Amino acid sequence: MRYSHLSRSNVDVSELAVGTWGVGGDSFGDTDDFKACERAIRTMLERGVNLVDTAPVYGNGTAEKVVGLALRGVDRDSYLLSTKVGLVTAPAGIDRDSSFKNVIREVESSLINLRTDHIDFYFVHWPDPKTRFSETMSALALLKEQGKIAHIGVSNFSKEQIEECEQYGPIDVQQPPYSMVVRESEPLIKWGHEHGIDSFTYGSLGAGILSGKYRELPHFAPGDVRGTFYDYFREPKFGKVQQLLGLMDVIAQRHERPVSHVALNWCTQKDYVATALVGVRTEKHATENCDAFDWELTPEEIEALDAKLDELRIG
Repeated sequence: MRYSHLSRSNVDVSELAVGTWGVGGDSFGDTDDFKACERAIRTMLERGVNLVDTAPVYGNGTAEKVVGLALRGVDRDSYLLSTKVGLVTAPAGIDRDSSFKNVIREVESSLINLRTDHIDFYFVHWPDPKTRFSETMSALALLKEQGKIAHIGVSNFSKEQIEECEQYGPIDVQQPPYSMVVRESEPLIKWGHEHGIDSFTYGSLGAGILSGKYRELPHFAPGDVRGTFYDYFREPKFGKVQQLLGLMDVIAQRHERPVSHVALNWCTQKDYVATALVGVRTEKHATENCDAFDWELTPEEIEALDAKLDELRIG
């Protein structure tokens, strides 16, 4: 496993991290084999991964509880926990609430679900237009003072929103989407890197499309976010991704590795990416993802991939 040193947090984090959006069981197709998810998380830790990322909104607490069960008996000093605040499951869907009161309420629930006394990285999941950043940051500062969280992060925030938050306290890390098929956040990630705000990128395998699994246009069930949240599962972008996969196939075959390894190395070999969050629900996928860090793409291969992305105007 390869590791990055985080500037403001002053800790070393594995360049691959456990993502658990799919573990919640309500967004990426049905998932009810939570024991398999627990084993997958443990497998990644055994292979050198030291960061597990989750959120209370993933399955309305389900993912956090699975993570808490998976980490029972594991030395707490051997891994880092990341979770979020500000998205609340409501009868009509998901509400944003980053008010002082809700931040204080949610952290207690997360601590119980995760079976821990502290959270290493606590992210505001999305900007809340109803709450001033000063109010949210004051709650986070209090939690940090109490020792319930160690580092403050934001997810899906713009540069301008981060700068406004920093008027009231430091932002240590950010969590933007980033992969070959989602590159809009690249300037933000580079800016953060220059200013000491490290990035945990999510969607690093493009919800599976960069693994080569989808060679024909899929039809997802209602409620599966792959059919709505991601535009590359629709034309015309889907067809362009297939052209990209053609080059990825060639590189993968050259190294005798799966296509997913090409995508993971492309992302994590960027010096401005600290770690890539990758969803995992089986031991097989956990092992395969970790194996990607036994080798690297050549500079020429990265250049060829970047050129192909620019040619196809993907991301």
